[in-house]
Amino acid sequence: MNLNRRNIVGCALCAVSGLIATSVSAQSTAPAATPGVTRKILSQTDGPVPGYVTIIVEAEIGPGVVVARHTHPGIESGYVIEGGLDLPVQGQPTRTLKPGDAFQVPAGTPHAGGPNGGTKTRISSTYVVEKGKPLASPA
Repeated sequence: MNLNRRNIVGCALCAVSGLIATSVSAQSTAPAATPGVTRKILSQTDGPVPGYVTIIVEAEIGPGVVVARHTHPGIESGYVIEGGLDLPVQGQPTRTLKPGDAFQVPAGTPHAGGPNGGTKTRISSTYVVEKGKPLASPA
């Protein structure tokens, strides 16, 4: 699947809603359910500076589930545990990630993604985001 095509742009926060969901704010403790995706907050703590929160999440993306274009109010650092992920980030070429690969998405930068194979994908992401803002917003 080529995630640079219109199917990503036309999907308004469909499958994963930024891997975590629009209803999850940087102060929430439990993400909302999204079909085809399971996610679990592993850790959440204030900081590293006042007004920010650090959240560590494990997400599982089902085969064929596409992550719509979205942004975060801070940086996302991720690591592919299992499966694979095509990661188009605005201003960068699409990266094809495999287990053991890491990625970062700058604050406020539109990005999308989805599994690049016929199996589930598991990732761990750390977000350092502004407190009180939605963790993900459509882009």
